[in-house]
Parts: sequence; structure tokens; C-alpha cells
Amino acid sequence: MLSVADAFAITQQHRLHLPAETVSLTSALGRVLRQTIRADRDFPPFNRVAMDGIAIRFTDFANGQRTFPVVGMQRAGQPQQTLSQANSCLEIMTGAMLSIGADTVIRYEDVTITDGQATIEIEDVQPGQHVHRQATDRRSGDELLSAGRLIGPAELAVAASVGQTELSVTSLPRVALISTGDELVDVSETPLPHQIRRSNTYLLQAALASLGVTATLHHIVDDETILADRLSAILRENDLLILSGGVSAGKADFVPDVLARLGVKKHFHKIEQRPGKPLWFGTSADGKTVFGLPGNPVSTVLCAYRYVMPYLRTSLGLPPAPVRYARLTTSFTFRPELTYFLPVRVSSEPDGHSVAHPLPGSGSADFANLLDVNAFMELPAKASVFNAGEVFPVWPTW
Repeated sequence: MLSVADAFAITQQHRLHLPAETVSLTSALGRVLRQTIRADRDFPPFNRVAMDGIAIRFTDFANGQRTFPVVGMQRAGQPQQTLSQANSCLEIMTGAMLSIGADTVIRYEDVTITDGQATIEIEDVQPGQHVHRQATDRRSGDELLSAGRLIGPAELAVAASVGQTELSVTSLPRVALISTGDELVDVSETPLPHQIRRSNTYLLQAALASLGVTATLHHIVDDETILADRLSAILRENDLLILSGGVSAGKADFVPDVLARLGVKKHFHKIEQRPGKPLWFGTSADGKTVFGLPGNPVSTVLCAYRYVMPYLRTSLGLPPAPVRYARLTTSFTFRPELTYFLPVRVSSEPDGHSVAHPLPGSGSADFANLLDVNAFMELPAKASVFNAGEVFPVWPTW
């Protein structure tokens, strides 16, 4: 069996090769950028006024003048005006171009204006104050956004500010989520005593949606011929298949053999971990990828967030998510020489540290326990006793 690190590395070596596509700016939220966005002019493009008030020459103030005749007004969005008269001022608004001949802005809160005369009420005035100088943020041609960036509201605003009506983004993969097993019935059905409702694929569908990826849902019964026919058809129509169930050692666990018959090359099956030991991963010659997740709910969730979600992130062109760490609040013992993923509730302490409260539950089928879990703490195989206060990696599920 492979170690967790080796299995993870193998999945990253076989990422999907997704092409770029062009979408409208308004459709780009949540997508991954595939182009460089540069400034088409300076940021800001002119000396921009940062406060409502009056614009003056600082030398007039430095020479002792405190009352200035108001000779006009400069609003945001108006062409640049000129302060041509010495010892005078212009009323000026936030966002306006700084008037030619002026170099300093005094905010209204520090000025009294009566009968067309503006009197400065403060002595602490600095030359150039309240002026956002041209090109202090970025210069024309500077890189603003690089390829591989997730497009959020700020990225959309920056792209809009440089006139990008369309953006090149990574195409989204076609994903199928497949549950297997005779014991599973649809959500709308009333299960018999020996049956349960399908839930794993709904969980996976919701998880993938956090990356903007949609997925179709399928269910296949435990019949080898039917499984082969259905999987063959689903493989033709999708880039990524994520199966839940059918990969363990039971006599009805046909998935590994069927995938081999369909030409999907196995890269690994079984990992030195708990839960999720039977995880299966393979690829086809035409670039399709298959994850076979164990069907027990906790195993499914763990494998999804430890392997599938990081795989999708990098396939989309995003950098790997930074590894997070938390401090164990309660000592925990696990003796088998396997990496153990401990269900935990992670929270932040007032000192800024993250702490993990163990919620081990009653095993990999304890679905209800997941309601309180927001991460899995990765405990290394080399130890069996994990003491309160020790720090380990955590894999968030939120």
C-alpha cells in the first residue's frame, strides 16, 4: 500500500488538461484566469483628490495666508480646471482631478466658508495632502492580475477598470458522480429496512460547487454487466468520474475490475490510512480520470477533501491551497501503523491560534457526526499517542 504522501503525489502527476475558453466579464466570477491583465493607463490616471474641501497652493498657506477667495468648483467627472489666481482657492470634490496650479487639499471639516471666503481653521497642513498622486498605485503596463488567479469580486472590478469585457478562463471539467450499491435508494423514496437513501453524491456535488464545478448524478446497481455498460457510457461523456462505493474487498465490489476492462489504468488502490483505505485512482489513455471513493460516508468526505478537491484545484490552474495547522486540545491514541484522519472541530483562540477538538464518532459510517466536524486532523503513522498541545495539519471541510 502507498503512504498518504505518495498517493497524493500520484494524483497530482495526472491532473486534467483543461483548455482555456473565453467568457463575458459578468460570467467570470468563480472561474480561474488564464491570461495576464495589465494596466491600460496609470492608477490613478491623474492626480486624484481624496477629500471634499478646497484646493490651494501650499506656498500661499506657508506665506501666512489663511483666508482664500473661492473662485470656482471642481467636481468629480469634470474636465480639469485651473487655479490661475494666486492666494485663491477652488472648492473641490473627492475623485476630481486636482486643478492645475493647486497642489494641496484642505478638507471641509477644517475650513469655514462664508460669503465666498474660505478660512482655514488648522495650522497642521502638509504640502500635497489629500492628493492621490498619479501612478502611485500602478503604472501603465504593470501586471494587475496573473494567470492562475481565482476571479472574485475584486478581480472582476480590476478587469472592468481596464476595459476587459471578456476574459480567458479555464474550461470547467465535465464531472459525473456515481453511487453504487443495491442498498441505496433515491432521496424521494422510502427505504425498506435493509436500504438507505443516497447521500454521498449530493455531498460531493455541493463540495465541487465551491470550485464552480457542476456535476451530474448517477446510480448503478451491483451488477457487473450493468456497471460496465453504464460506466463505459459515462466515461465517454465526462472528463472526471468520482465513484462512491464498490472499491472495497466485498464480493459485490466490481468497480476495480470493471474499470480495468474499460481501459482505465490503475495508479493505486488502497492507502495506508484510516478512514478511506480502499481509495482507488486511475486514468484512461484519452485523458479521463477516475476516483473510486469508499462508500462509507466519513471515508467519502475525507477522501474528497484530502485528494479530490486538491486535484480539482490544480487541474483548474489554481495553486495548491496552503496547508493549515491546528493544536490538538485533547490527547488521542491510535495504535495501528496507519495515518489517521481524526474528525475535529477547528476554532480560533483569542491569541490567534487554531485549536482542534476531537470528534472521533463511531466510525466511518457515522454520517451524523459530520454535522459537528469541520476538518480532519492528519495524524502521522509513526506515532500512536498524540498529546494535547501538539500541532498537526488539518484539512478543512468548510
